Amino acid sequence: MLHPSLSAPAVPAESFLSSIATALRTLHRANPVLSWTGWLNVALAALALALLLLDHRLVTGAPVWVKPLKFALSITAFAWTLGWLLADLPQGARRAVQLISWGVAVSMVVEQAVIFTQAARGTTSHYNNTSALNAVLFGLMGLFILVNTLLTVWALFLVWRHPLHGPVGYVWGVRLGLLLFLIGSVLGGMMIHNMQHTVGAPDGGPGLPGLGWSTRAGDLRIAHFLGMHALQVLPLLGWALSHWAPRWAAPLTWTGAALYAAAVGGLFALALAGRPLWAGQ
Repeated sequence: MLHPSLSAPAVPAESFLSSIATALRTLHRANPVLSWTGWLNVALAALALALLLLDHRLVTGAPVWVKPLKFALSITAFAWTLGWLLADLPQGARRAVQLISWGVAVSMVVEQAVIFTQAARGTTSHYNNTSALNAVLFGLMGLFILVNTLLTVWALFLVWRHPLHGPVGYVWGVRLGLLLFLIGSVLGGMMIHNMQHTVGAPDGGPGLPGLGWSTRAGDLRIAHFLGMHALQVLPLLGWALSHWAPRWAAPLTWTGAALYAAAVGGLFALALAGRPLWAGQ
């Protein structure tokens, strides 16, 4: 159980880094598999950042190492968050947690291996059937993303079935965050169906700085991104509400999750209509 300290007073600003280090050490003791998965992706993010400075090739109009960098950061957040949340399951679920953790770790390693390999080759990793090798790599990545999604369904079942440690708002935040994470994953399937993430124009072209989201057409990545990061947002919301308004924490967490889901749905509808989140000049 990782969360008794969550009820402690806020730490001073100068202790913030020390608190983060303590949390990461606690996570490593609780779930070393997902802890190491996160650290591997921290190293991959550093590698991608270095290559971004040295290798100036473009793929679909963006620097070739931007996608590996973004995926490394996203997978770090996913692995560490999932490891933290699963640690609150009771001892009887330990075997299931171990299997989920190893399955997620392998899935993320395969995905990153494909993404980095294709970036090194100067081509796209997603929606790429331009050769037999590219099709095999994209299919392999898709297979393990499916495995990861099914394992997350299992995790969702466990957190709804078992009592979790922590205040009631936090518990509902974990459950609803995992649910919306899965919805965000399913929305990503629309990109595979379309074999691109842009609606109303080819992939590439002008996009929001750093993010790359299209400023001339709809972009399915936005709703996908927001849905996936419900895994971090809603547990934090539920924990905060449990401290700020303990009597109303559960209904307020549900309300926050409903508004969050509405935002994801609205962004998805906007993308399907071929309209950008922010129109460029």
